[in-house]
Amino acid sequence: MIRFEHINLVVRDLKSALSFYQVAFPEWKIRDQGQALWSGKPRNWLHFGADNIYIALADNGDSDGRDLAGHQVGLAHFAFETSDIEGMIQRLTAAGFAIANPGVSHPFRRNVYFIDPDGHEIEFVQYFSDQVAERNSTVE
Repeated sequence: MIRFEHINLVVRDLKSALSFYQVAFPEWKIRDQGQALWSGKPRNWLHFGADNIYIALADNGDSDGRDLAGHQVGLAHFAFETSDIEGMIQRLTAAGFAIANPGVSHPFRRNVYFIDPDGHEIEFVQYFSDQVAERNSTVE
């Protein structure tokens, strides 16, 4: 068995980054946190998530990430499946986070993209079919 467990993001400020993810995932909690050295630079870190999946955040990021409209090598976005895309959109926009991309019209899924405070693009998707071929189809 293989499953996705966590993603590790370098951010400028933990409190600011955490504010986005706490709105997106109100049922998640801080699993652990502390301080460490990374390549000689001190960092505060925390793990925010559920029992089987989490986001690791480490502060003291000192540069911008890749240009999301560009073609640099690197992470383009990461995605989470939700059973309530409308609730996700309402929570994030009510907290002041703007929709970066409303996604495309599709009969078997709805997706939307937001940008976190550090420029990471996160997709949220809700599927309306249990058929993988339908979920992944390019039919619009």
